[in-house]
Amino acid sequence: MKTPFLNYAMILIVSVLIFSCSKPETTPIPQPEPYSSESAPQTVETPPAPVVSAKVSNDEGLKLIEGTDCLTCHKVDAKLIGPSYQKVAEKYSEADLDMLAQKIIDGGKGNWGEIPMTAHTGLSKDNAKLMVKYILSLKKQ
Repeated sequence: MKTPFLNYAMILIVSVLIFSCSKPETTPIPQPEPYSSESAPQTVETPPAPVVSAKVSNDEGLKLIEGTDCLTCHKVDAKLIGPSYQKVAEKYSEADLDMLAQKIIDGGKGNWGEIPMTAHTGLSKDNAKLMVKYILSLKKQ
C-alpha cells in the first residue's frame, strides 16, 4: 500500500518535469547583419617599410636570444656556465660574425673551457647572425 505522501510527491515531480520541458525559449538567437555595400571596408594604403637600423637588428637579436635556451648558460655581464656576452664581445669582432653564427648553430667546445655549448640546429644562419650582432654590440667602449 502506497502512502498518500508518495503519491503527491510523484505527481509533483512529474508536473515539474512537464512544466520545465514545455517552457518556450525566451532568449533570441543572434542573427548576423545582412551584407551592405555601404559597410564594405575601405582600402588602406600600406606605408613604406621602415629603414632597418643597427638598433632594430640588435633588438631582434636580443629577442631571438630570449626565445632560445641561451640565457640558461650565458648572462650579459657575468660568467654563468659559459662566458658572459660582454667577454665574447671583447674577444671577437664583426670579422668573426659568420664563424660565431655557425658556432651557435653547430655548438662547440674548447674556446671557453671544456663544457660544450649546445647546438641550435633549428636556427637559421640569418637569425644566428642577428644574435651575434647583438652580442658584439655589448663590447665595452
